[in-house]
Amino acid sequence: MTTHTRRVTARAPVQQAAMLVGAVFLLVGILGFIPGVTTSYSAMEFASHESGAKLFGIFQISILHNLVHLAFGVAGLALARTASAAYSYLLVGGAIYLALWIYGMAVSQDSDANFVPLNTADDWLHFVLGIAMVGLALLLGRRTTGTGDR
Repeated sequence: MTTHTRRVTARAPVQQAAMLVGAVFLLVGILGFIPGVTTSYSAMEFASHESGAKLFGIFQISILHNLVHLAFGVAGLALARTASAAYSYLLVGGAIYLALWIYGMAVSQDSDANFVPLNTADDWLHFVLGIAMVGLALLLGRRTTGTGDR
């Protein structure tokens, strides 16, 4: 009789956070393509400030916006494999969202430069996401132990 040992590696808190953030982004990306969850679904554009679709009736979205959420989600799940990559995902991803917040605040909502598109609700959500992701990276990234992997 052969005994198989299964190696279980506990994930560092920063990895768990990256997995959770990635899963939420994946979910949001999928929900953006579901009529009903997304209001004015038929008014969704690929990438334009004229996209009339809104996730939960609040956040202005487009096909590009949804694809970015899906890509960010896949990246989060993939980078959660190691603590150092998870840390980088949260830190760099948070910085990207803070830059997107600044961009959204600086660009007129009716401008062609608002191609994602972004509305005021998106802008403030991006601010909160940016702060939360950077905070998680800094708070949880220091708690990794043992393997030398960040």
